[in-house]
Amino acid sequence: MTQPQLLVPGDLELLHRQRQALQRLLELTGTLAHQVHLDQTLESITQLACQALDCERATLYQYDPDRQELVSRAATELEIPEIRHRLGEGISGYVAQTRQVLHVPDVHRDPRWSDQVDRRTGFQTRCVLAAPIVSPRGQLLGVLQVLNKRGCSFEPFDEQLITAFCQHAATALERAQMIQEMRRQEAVQASLEVARTVQRSFMPKQLPRLPGYELVYWWYPHQHVGGDYLDIIPLSEEKTLLVMADVSGHGLGPALLMASVRAALRALVTQHHRPDELLMLLNRSLAADLQDGRFVTMVLAVLDVRTNQVEFANAGHGPALHYRAAEDRFDVLEATGLPLGVMEDVPYETGPPCHMAPGDLLLLCTDGIVEAQNTQGKEFKLAGLKQLIRQTAPQGVRAVVDQIAERMRDYFVDEQPQDDLTVLALGRLADAAGGP
Repeated sequence: MTQPQLLVPGDLELLHRQRQALQRLLELTGTLAHQVHLDQTLESITQLACQALDCERATLYQYDPDRQELVSRAATELEIPEIRHRLGEGISGYVAQTRQVLHVPDVHRDPRWSDQVDRRTGFQTRCVLAAPIVSPRGQLLGVLQVLNKRGCSFEPFDEQLITAFCQHAATALERAQMIQEMRRQEAVQASLEVARTVQRSFMPKQLPRLPGYELVYWWYPHQHVGGDYLDIIPLSEEKTLLVMADVSGHGLGPALLMASVRAALRALVTQHHRPDELLMLLNRSLAADLQDGRFVTMVLAVLDVRTNQVEFANAGHGPALHYRAAEDRFDVLEATGLPLGVMEDVPYETGPPCHMAPGDLLLLCTDGIVEAQNTQGKEFKLAGLKQLIRQTAPQGVRAVVDQIAERMRDYFVDEQPQDDLTVLALGRLADAAGGP
């Protein structure tokens, strides 16, 4: 019998440091939810990143594409007005050019290092960890750099952590760019189009290939911009996280809040894979900043292609359906907790696992689908969705999603839906071999 392994004091200290670091990351999520001034936001990111990584200094550079330069926008300490680096110049310039996280344990042995800034400031740099800040659309926004980790060298956990902080920085910079663009537009419709473009940028550009499965999504935004959010996040070679969420309301506010939710979730999955834990941590970080009556419904489903099992947790979201093809019946992925933001400390549980047999279909969508009304005021309803799935499922997942999209056009008013329409469908191929 294998004896249980005890954590030695060094392991306990490491776990304590990592827990404190993740707490700083969650603090940043709450800060970003209500800060609108870019300078304050970037200062918060830089300060909390320095604390979380336990470093002597941190600097956040913003990229100027016109001059192809990195310009320091926020720093924990800086004895000179600003630092500028050309793209490809020095450690930060190299990271900006390659868009890769870089750990330099001894700068004096690295040919990319220049001591020019150290000589101007009097600071002595020993080691550097730097990561690129890249928007969801692939645009280079800047670089976050931390110097001289106290007591030890940087570890792989630190690389994951700085990447998470960079995702927050990308959201802040993207939001600032969007607001600046809005101010340049005189028409309200132009500003809404900017928000819609940002929302569109968060939709998956390329779906992962899951052996034995077909994955399809469809999204049609409401003209006034909503807060629908879907995501597909690989967790490992066998497991993939499917996300469907809906921020209450319409307009720029929900779209920006959705961006913060996305950044927070993608930061959390670097350390947590259980859907119930993810919902709990998300709710804890968002609840204090959703006091104006806003809330977020969300369902998280983790597919394991080895076992063909789906583990899920549901924060008041629907519809979420599992269609059992062989039995011609539906299981509902019922809510296992309240919507995010309703209460600060609420438990979340996982629901009964779904076994995906050949031909089965998992369908997650937002309520705009079932609440769609035609010109006579008749709703599509959940019954209409189930009937459509039954009729179309034998033709495959894409046929189901295409038919939903086609049917929804019968419910448009003035060529527009009354709400965001979002569908994410996962089907196990009928001829799938292997697996339980």
